[in-house]
Amino acid sequence: MESPLASNQRKPLILAGICLGIGLGGFFDGIVLHQILQWHHMLSNVKPLTNRSNIDLNVLADGFFHVFDFLMTILGVVLLWKVAKRSDVVWSSKTFFGSILIGIGLFDFVEGLIDHQILGVHHVKPGANEFAWDMGFLALGLSLVVIGWLIANSNRVASNQ
Repeated sequence: MESPLASNQRKPLILAGICLGIGLGGFFDGIVLHQILQWHHMLSNVKPLTNRSNIDLNVLADGFFHVFDFLMTILGVVLLWKVAKRSDVVWSSKTFFGSILIGIGLFDFVEGLIDHQILGVHHVKPGANEFAWDMGFLALGLSLVVIGWLIANSNRVASNQ
């Protein structure tokens, strides 16, 4: 069992990794799904890209989405910078990269749940099999959280044996 002190020494690194993961997950979503594949935009389910004003609104909403991604990435970098100055934090690549995966998974799951399911402002890939794509996105998010958690905690398990 990990001591409370050791657990507290990991938390700042985990928080930095999760924030970076949220930002990076959002950037991946925005760049790949919105811009490269053009499967959807932030409001494409409620404001389809059928006229200039809807296109402009979707591009603007995508821009605000990227601002959020950018702010989360900056927050992650700032937190990581602060962690680097602390001598009491236990540095671990597994903890850090596992935490990044947790952040990416959290982004996918929360964004998918809110935007795709609750608000319905867009879907991963509208049209045929839209619900399956949305469920796959949620499953990917949860899988990344679990994989990230397993990686981040693999040092703890190994050190306790």
